[in-house]
Order: sequence, then structure tokens, then C-alpha cells
Amino acid sequence: MARGARGGRAAGPRPRVQVAALVVAGVFLLIGVLGFIPGITTDYGELRFGGHHSDAHLLGLFQVSILHNAVHLFFGLAGLVLARSIAGARVFLAGGGAIYLALWLYGLAIEAINPDAGANILPLNDADNWLHLALGFGMLALGLLLSNQAGTGGRLDGPAEGR
Repeated sequence: MARGARGGRAAGPRPRVQVAALVVAGVFLLIGVLGFIPGITTDYGELRFGGHHSDAHLLGLFQVSILHNAVHLFFGLAGLVLARSIAGARVFLAGGGAIYLALWLYGLAIEAINPDAGANILPLNDADNWLHLALGFGMLALGLLLSNQAGTGGRLDGPAEGR
């Protein structure tokens, strides 16, 4: 079987779980960058480091802050690094999906208690909450469903397999 240019894994198409992880990571990087562009982010002059006082909105809908954009950039970079292996791609997608579901619950709790409280550090609004729910389920599904046969011989014994 032919090897890649570095002599690593066999040459050929990447497993779907790795491609999905790369695409999701790229979207996170794009969103993180777009959050810093005036015009795409409305009320850009109101962008704050963190907290509910940041009144900037990505695409006029999603409340963002410098910290929120930085989290997207970090998540995208982590995804690019983890997508280099099948196991890493699984961890990024499934683990990231779980993180985003937890973030959705956090956003719901903030909304229920007091959206103007100091605990709303990212900041989050209703649009963010719905997006986090969709991201959580979407990433979790990609991480679990696309990796079933990739590099494991059909068994999902552990996340370290497939390296």
C-alpha cells in the first residue's frame, strides 16, 4: 500500500470523521475571525472583552464578545490539531458536542436566573442558545456516527484507537 509523503498513514482519502472534524474546525475559525470584523458584527463599537455588557452581534443575531470570539478561534485551532488522527477527530467532535450541549444548558440557566448577572461571561442570548443546542447534537452525531468503521475494525473500544 502506498504511503503518504512523510511515510505516515497510507495515501488515499481521509476517513469521513476526520474530514468532518476539519470542516467543523474551519467553521469555528471562520466564525471567530468574522466576530472581529465590523459590518459583519453589528454594533462593533459595543464589543467588550466579556460579559453581558457586550452588545455586539455577529450577523446582527448572535451576541459576541472578544472572549466569545477567542473561544471560537481556540476551538477551531484545537479541531485542526485533533483532526490529524481518527481518534482525535472523534474526541473533537463527540467531546466538543458534549461541551456545546453543556454550554446550551448553561445558557438556559443564565436565561432562567438572570441574563444580566455576572455569570453571563461569554455572553449568551437566545440565538446563541439555540445554535449551541444544534452544534452540540450535530457534533456529537458526527463524532459517533462517522467513526464507526474508521480505523477500528468496526469496534469502538477506546478513543486512542486509530492513531
